[in-house]
Amino acid sequence: MVGRYIRVPIAEIPLDDRTTTFRLINEPYSRGDAVIEGSRCLQCEMPFCVQACPITQDCRGYAGLVGQGKFTEAAKLILSDNPFASVLCKTCYHYCEQDCVMGDRGTPIAIRHLKRAALEFGSSDLTYVSLPPKHERVAIVGAGPAGIMAAWELAIRGYSVTVYERENFPGGQIQTIPRYHLEAPDLSADLARFKNLDVQFVYGKTAGVDFTPQSLLAEGFDAVYLAIGANSPRLLSVPGEHLPGVIHALHFLLDMNTGDSPTGLFGRTNRKIVVIGGGDVAMDAARTSRRLTQDGQVTVIYRRGREEMPASSEEAEGSEAEGIHFLFNRAPVQVLGTDAVEGLVVQTTAFSAPDAKGKRSVVPVPGTEVTIECDTIIVAAGEVADTKGLAEDFAFSTSKGWPEGRQEGWMTGIEGVFASGGKSVVFAMGAGSKAAEAIDRYLASKKGRAPTPRPDPFGGGSSYQLPHGYGGPTWHL
Repeated sequence: MVGRYIRVPIAEIPLDDRTTTFRLINEPYSRGDAVIEGSRCLQCEMPFCVQACPITQDCRGYAGLVGQGKFTEAAKLILSDNPFASVLCKTCYHYCEQDCVMGDRGTPIAIRHLKRAALEFGSSDLTYVSLPPKHERVAIVGAGPAGIMAAWELAIRGYSVTVYERENFPGGQIQTIPRYHLEAPDLSADLARFKNLDVQFVYGKTAGVDFTPQSLLAEGFDAVYLAIGANSPRLLSVPGEHLPGVIHALHFLLDMNTGDSPTGLFGRTNRKIVVIGGGDVAMDAARTSRRLTQDGQVTVIYRRGREEMPASSEEAEGSEAEGIHFLFNRAPVQVLGTDAVEGLVVQTTAFSAPDAKGKRSVVPVPGTEVTIECDTIIVAAGEVADTKGLAEDFAFSTSKGWPEGRQEGWMTGIEGVFASGGKSVVFAMGAGSKAAEAIDRYLASKKGRAPTPRPDPFGGGSSYQLPHGYGGPTWHL
């Protein structure tokens, strides 16, 4: 039953199709259903949903517009502060929904799905414009969500931006999202709105190899933003992990989306695949493998329990529904095989006694080793930053996985060079936005002018304003 406290159901394709094709799992709302769902929004005086969003997207505003059937107005509002709207309307972790007050009484508003409805039923083929040129140049290293968000923020303010990317395509971690969540044209649709901005992409260039931030400054760039992210897989550090048949999840997912599909490795039948890890990347790898190996078996190994698994409930439950097996409280010990993977030795784990701070560590239980027969192992044990070739005097931190400047505004130890990132697409966007603001402040101070507030990216003449009632973020970048 649908009412004020229960959301309009989000239809999904049949389960049989979900395990045999890469069709989008979630079906879109109809116009009528979107209006009904949007009208459930209470339009809270304090927008808890907006405060939970890392890019302060005005979800309260566009939910209300959709509820009135004003899809074009809703689409323009969305695109005015979210240049990745086509991507996020299908893939965002919707932190906004977690803080929706309707969740206290029933089901949160389907905010992410309303964004999709606004873009599909409204006029979303808009293009961004910028303020008059400042004749100042900023180099951005990394064409992922942080880098492109920063490029957008700077370009609409009138800066000339060049984005350097080591791959031959843009998107970064967006390109690892499986096609059952995000279709190939979605990212292109977002980037098409940049066509009138002074943003140039240079592909196939790697920081520390083809250039350094110092060399970019020497070339005449006024500032440099390192947005290279956590882009290298974390190793297991166990014997046998370099055998053929051991694959790293991000490489696997990226290959699936960029034309180098590893379907030949899996074949189509009777494969035995083990995925090591408990996050969303692990779930993506497991669910993708399930679609590639009909009549095969996919098992996820995680060193902690089900309650501690960092994957979102949406991803974990989806994996279970699609027939993924889970083995909790197990850690890899050794990959078996001579010329290829033949099995994985795992060991039971348990929690240690709490330390002085109350923290419990995962420890192995001696004598509990067992062997799991498998022919492919996908490692999703986390990622680290690849900072090879970058000078130590940057003095940035990599404790979060990506390089991050330690000074105000994430400036590194070298003046004019900034670095930051985020744990998901939308958090990376938030980091890119804040870094661009810091770069604008830095360059404005050098020129003796005031910082430039974010302008209306469609040339309306006004500056961005936080939604009324906004009391501050409930998140930390």
